[in-house]
Amino acid sequence: MKIRILLAFILISVTLSAQNKPEQVSFNAKDGLEITADLYKTNDAHPYMLLFHQAGFSRGEYKNTAQIFNNFGYNCLAIDQRSGDIANGIINETAKRAKAKELSTPYIEAYQDMEAALDYAYKKSGKPIVVVGSSYSAALVLRLASENIQKISKVLAYSPGEYIQGHSVAAWSNLLETPVFVTSSKAEAESVADLVKGSSNEKLVHFTPKGEGVHGSRVLWKSTANNQEYWVATRIFLTTK
Repeated sequence: MKIRILLAFILISVTLSAQNKPEQVSFNAKDGLEITADLYKTNDAHPYMLLFHQAGFSRGEYKNTAQIFNNFGYNCLAIDQRSGDIANGIINETAKRAKAKELSTPYIEAYQDMEAALDYAYKKSGKPIVVVGSSYSAALVLRLASENIQKISKVLAYSPGEYIQGHSVAAWSNLLETPVFVTSSKAEAESVADLVKGSSNEKLVHFTPKGEGVHGSRVLWKSTANNQEYWVATRIFLTTK
């Protein structure tokens, strides 16, 4: 019965998700690059959630899902990292600037963009932040949380993997005591389980879907056939203390 009620709530949230238009904001990474972000604001008293996109994408990855998270009670900040391009018709402005400045843009360089976003959101909120990563940024949020224990309350990592050359994502995962939710497509589930198998974190949740799913946070998109089971698992994690 509780799952049915939760699913009904999520379906209503999906229906209402197009009502909150974002405000475009910007801030600088430590190397001075301007970072473009969309702020989906609900209420100053609500906690903040940071949304980081996958490779080749932009803040547009969360064009609809950010607004569902709004309905869950979060102010959401979706950023353009310097490693990316376009998603849902929204161009990655940070990546454009980085290219114009001839800056290096491998995945690891985007970490400073994520750090800047965390500092920006934490300054606005004054409360620990929920961070969400997708694919390469799902790997990097594990590092972000391991290095910012006081600033981050929960981590959601959609399709994390050993994508960061010269670094061990598993080692970052093993350092975490913060509540962590990891998931992926069904095909990626075994590799994700292998990634986190060394963790002793009792608050780590690995959700394996019954349906096929897709790569990254696109599992939450309406176009993903089994998105509802991901939403239910995500919502349960967010509401569990």
